[in-house]
Amino acid sequence: MNTITPAPLPSVPSPPQGGDACGPAKPVPRHLWKGIASFVAALTLVACASKPPAPEWQMNARGGAERATEAWLRGDSAIEAAEFARVRRELGSTGRADLLARAELLRCATRVASLVFEPCTGFEALAQDAAPAELAYARYLAGTAQPADAALLPEAQRALLGGSGAPEAALAGLQDPLSKLVAAGVLLRSDRATPAVLQQAVDTASAQGWRRPLAAWLTLQRQRAQAAGATDEAARLQRRIDLVLGPAR
Repeated sequence: MNTITPAPLPSVPSPPQGGDACGPAKPVPRHLWKGIASFVAALTLVACASKPPAPEWQMNARGGAERATEAWLRGDSAIEAAEFARVRRELGSTGRADLLARAELLRCATRVASLVFEPCTGFEALAQDAAPAELAYARYLAGTAQPADAALLPEAQRALLGGSGAPEAALAGLQDPLSKLVAAGVLLRSDRATPAVLQQAVDTASAQGWRRPLAAWLTLQRQRAQAAGATDEAARLQRRIDLVLGPAR
């Protein structure tokens, strides 16, 4: 399956850098990948639980991961690259390959959400030290997960491996917007994306204002409309893509 590549996105301002106050305590998830954002949440929990205050690397890595993810989804590759480089530096200072591997998987997940299907090279370089759950999630992102991987994945994602029932129903059960977009990308990568899956992805990206995945999923819808000879629908989708991308610079 080839990567869907809409026209280049114009740059957008960096998302605001929020504070680092700890929110209400939450139970630790069964494993890290209970939702795409669990890497960030895990760092938050560690930081909030630490007495005395958490080391600076934890807060820096958490903030960098949040900003890198948002920047990618909004279409700002330069800011994403700079923020993720900061995440790598902060996590590298711990000497913990497991934390860095999870961060690389988070980054690859944002690519799958945006239909950028490429090898997860950052994770592959660390795979020999990764835990089984991380290896299973990497296969999930690649669309090659097997039934035996289901027990290592979050419960919500297991339904996508079952092979029974409508894929759009399994997708609708995911509440986290990024998790839903990643799951839609996985379905497409494994040739199981129905028109209803594409529409859910478009609606999700649109509701969040995430221009990069929205442009990619709209482009895929337009391509399918063109292949079906639905010229009016293809033209409507192109007008919407033009709105997302904005005027050429």
